[in-house]
Amino acid sequence: MLPPANMLSEPENLPTEAVSPPPEGALPPTPAPPLRPREIWSARDLLLFVASLPFALILSKIVVLIGYVVLRPFAGWRAPAEAAQSETIFLLVEQGVFYVLIVGFLFLLARLRHHQPFWKSMGWKMPTVTQALIYLAGGGGLALAVSLALSVRPDSQPFPLERLFNSRTASYAIGIFAIGVAPAVEELVFRGLLFAILERAMGLRFAVVATAALFAGLHVPEYWHAWHHIFMILVVGLVFSFARGSTGSLTPSIILHIGYNALIITGLFVSTQHFRTGAGWWIRGW
Repeated sequence: MLPPANMLSEPENLPTEAVSPPPEGALPPTPAPPLRPREIWSARDLLLFVASLPFALILSKIVVLIGYVVLRPFAGWRAPAEAAQSETIFLLVEQGVFYVLIVGFLFLLARLRHHQPFWKSMGWKMPTVTQALIYLAGGGGLALAVSLALSVRPDSQPFPLERLFNSRTASYAIGIFAIGVAPAVEELVFRGLLFAILERAMGLRFAVVATAALFAGLHVPEYWHAWHHIFMILVVGLVFSFARGSTGSLTPSIILHIGYNALIITGLFVSTQHFRTGAGWWIRGW
């Protein structure tokens, strides 16, 4: 027996459930805003970082020394390992390995301890092309101003940094390291980690001054007895730290630092006929 026709043609008569918006608790959670560096890094991180430095320093020396001994017969290097350790290239490679180790440790702290992207945890923000060019020009202008200020009182005696420019190869290596490696690593440590921790603990102004002073202190061994150089590096560090504090980003200080070092190395390159003549007199004229 067939069912009545009205039952076949009226599906709308079937009971339907009213569609209502899901309760508030069922909505997808709003993603949390990214943490600022000072909200990530703490005094405990600083203690861990400082404790890692001696191990990184010793390990870098051991790694480079073993590498030299192993490669020496194949590369034709004549200097014994004891003598090679005072050569500029050896020291730069050693410092490069040291930098890799400390940056690697910071990376592990950011990723494993804080579960944060490394560069963002340090305050890096991708700049526009215009911003990058402005920062580079600013760093070059700062280097020019410092060079003119230092030329008023030339040095009367050499200082340790001069002795590293002992060959064309060494000069090129220093230039590459000073532009391509040192600015990023030094800014990660001083205007990245240390700035964030000091800002969190003591405030923005203290972080600006303290990181600049620590940055100048790092360069004291290079300019021993040349105290006016140290003072100017303190001024440069204040500019870098102020840029970091005023923008809330690590980006300006890194690019300013690259521009600063690039202008210094370029001036040295030109004034020494492509590193063919002595570099010491030009450095003392900064």
